[in-house]
Amino acid sequence: MKSVPKLIRRFVGILLLSSVLILFINILMFVVLMINQFPDADNSPYNIATETGKALEETDSGYMLSKDISAKLQENQAWAILIDNDTLQVVWQTENLPNSIPSAYTLSDIADLAVGYIDGYPTYTGESENGIVVVGFSRNSFWKHIRPSWNYSLIANLPKNFLIVLFVNIVFVFLIYIIANMKLLKSVKPITKGIQDLSAGEPVHISETGVLSEISFNINHTSDILQKQKEQLRKKETARANWIAGVSHDIRTPLSMVMGYAGQLESASNISEAERKKAAVIVKQSRRMKNLINDLNLASKLEYDMQPLMKKQENAVAIVRQVVVDFMNMDLDDRFPIEWKTDDKLNICSINTDKDLLKRAIANIIQNSINHNENGCTIYVSVAEDNSKCNICVEDNGVGASDEQIEKLNHARHYMVCDINTTEQQHGLGLLLVKQIIDGHNGKTIIDHSKYGGFKVILEIPK
Repeated sequence: MKSVPKLIRRFVGILLLSSVLILFINILMFVVLMINQFPDADNSPYNIATETGKALEETDSGYMLSKDISAKLQENQAWAILIDNDTLQVVWQTENLPNSIPSAYTLSDIADLAVGYIDGYPTYTGESENGIVVVGFSRNSFWKHIRPSWNYSLIANLPKNFLIVLFVNIVFVFLIYIIANMKLLKSVKPITKGIQDLSAGEPVHISETGVLSEISFNINHTSDILQKQKEQLRKKETARANWIAGVSHDIRTPLSMVMGYAGQLESASNISEAERKKAAVIVKQSRRMKNLINDLNLASKLEYDMQPLMKKQENAVAIVRQVVVDFMNMDLDDRFPIEWKTDDKLNICSINTDKDLLKRAIANIIQNSINHNENGCTIYVSVAEDNSKCNICVEDNGVGASDEQIEKLNHARHYMVCDINTTEQQHGLGLLLVKQIIDGHNGKTIIDHSKYGGFKVILEIPK
């Protein structure tokens, strides 16, 4: 169930990435908003008040303000007054001064207007030679903190506190996300388990509830289809195996009669030599048919696990030597000599094997060299020990096979062989049986070119 943690990690990653992006976007928007809302340095109310104080000059006829500052005040819809230091009376004012603005002040009033408002007008102060200049702006133009005061530790620990608040917010959002998707995650787990069972060919039934009910329904439906197909295939394969077994059984009796009568004709003395040769051909071809039926029946049993392997510890060297001796004792002419290439020091190579089936596999390989080399060849047989496996090698110096044929024999599961170099068509079941037998031993069959110029088969069998 590796997919569920992976899915959860993906959800969490998306959540964290989304949180970081949202935070970054919010900060960026806040900065942009503040930049747009805050006036530039030239139009700052504090700077305007300071400049007004510096630009106000006393003349013989009274006080005079420069044209530039006057224009700036008009542009910002601001008014200004000058409060005398000694009398605390307004001794100068702009023409657009509202009527509700007082003309006399106390020290307390001056302290309030320095940080706050006069009659709802936000006010800012500037220093002048004879008093204090107060610049007022239209109502709702600026908002002032009248009594701002924070503990020093709050400002000093602001970065740390910001990170703590951010972490708490992320955890809180994560918990909300997990709780909200808990039901979804619970629905995902049986679906992933069902998909794994589906790939393994197991029947699957998932509860069709929740937000992923449609997916569960489709998986269940697919499982039903696959199980039906599997059952149909099993019935077909069983019928095929039974048919092969039945045909093999039914053919044996008439085939034995044909071989018996043909053998009698071959040894009869009252028939001509031509008829005796015909009888010999019948015996030979009948024997080939019998071997083909036996191979077909055994291949079918091995393919459908109907032939149990009776394994036990055996000496591979002795088994291979026995097969070689059996072939030497056959009435083979000198065209197919067999040479024993096993190291004399290797007397025992113990493997867990079905002795009869292994002998059958080795015999098939040797017979394959005989069948495919009508002009004769030398067959080389050897056994070697290699770490945790035993290697049985059968090769010859015959006509061999092309690279394309070697590739096909190594990878094609079913194949038919029809060699133009032989007078008889070969059915190809011999090497197929070899592969099936060695596969049953958890081994490996390697087909290659021989160093002697012909064909080579190596059987790798684990100890």
